[in-house]
Amino acid sequence: MIEIDGITKLYDGLPAVDDVTMTVDTGTITVIVGTSGSGKTTLLRMINRLEEPTSGSVRINGESTQAVSPHILRRRIGYAIQGHGLFPHYTVARNIGAVPALLKWPAQQIAERVDQLLTLFSMDPAQFRDRYPAELSGGQQQRVGVARALASRPDLLLMDEPFGALDPVIRARAQDDLRRIQRRLGSTIMLVTHDMEEAIRLGDRVAVMDAGRLVQYGAPAEIIARPVTDFVADMVGRVERPLRLLSLATLSELVEDGAAEGEALPVDASLRDALSACLWTGRDAVPVEQDGAVIGRVTFDAIRARARVHP
Repeated sequence: MIEIDGITKLYDGLPAVDDVTMTVDTGTITVIVGTSGSGKTTLLRMINRLEEPTSGSVRINGESTQAVSPHILRRRIGYAIQGHGLFPHYTVARNIGAVPALLKWPAQQIAERVDQLLTLFSMDPAQFRDRYPAELSGGQQQRVGVARALASRPDLLLMDEPFGALDPVIRARAQDDLRRIQRRLGSTIMLVTHDMEEAIRLGDRVAVMDAGRLVQYGAPAEIIARPVTDFVADMVGRVERPLRLLSLATLSELVEDGAAEGEALPVDASLRDALSACLWTGRDAVPVEQDGAVIGRVTFDAIRARARVHP
């Protein structure tokens, strides 16, 4: 889907992005993570040519982005930013339909797409389509911002710290919303964040940047288990690494026959959730349920052993 080949961006002769090469697969979420000034936002903005590279190239579906006029390219690529960037004097429907209108979609098709996306984001179209941004909560505004970025069915969705302005509870729900919708639509997403927890929660692959360079690129479990530099290890958190690994695995991987006391957890809950339940209640196992029926248990000892697999 996206091939980034030796891309570099210089400011006053100094590299903000330094010779980055990576490939992003179709239908995946790739999260670019790093500290402030690491070059992650500049890298993202070079994909849709909000920043022009000093050298190197970007190809989307085999076509160089330099072969397309910037304004045409950006209509093919969704872009969502922190703080949502909604037009305050547009209704929700007009905000979401802004790019389809530029592409001269028929009015009925735009209206249908608006209602489809509002429904997908659990916002009743009849209740929300005629509201203005000031009448929405922060979480609702962010959902409308992402819906707007998806409205024209773009090949690619770029997201720059999209949840940074949300409080932790709403942020977690917004992340879950994004993952659910991405799986349903099969969208290709590249997302920038400074938060490793968010990167691990959302990413199929995680790209770690430091001082303009791509220092590690791989699946979240690989990044956690085998950080290639001290910087990556510090980003992951040396003490938190076992817990982060448990957050990537579900109860289905360790469920065994047997009974256990207490409230059951769903089979797709994380092993980190099960560990928390054991520690909170003092249990040595938790029951596991699927479709409302208990199918077995996961033991505290099995969870601890799993956490020790990657020291």
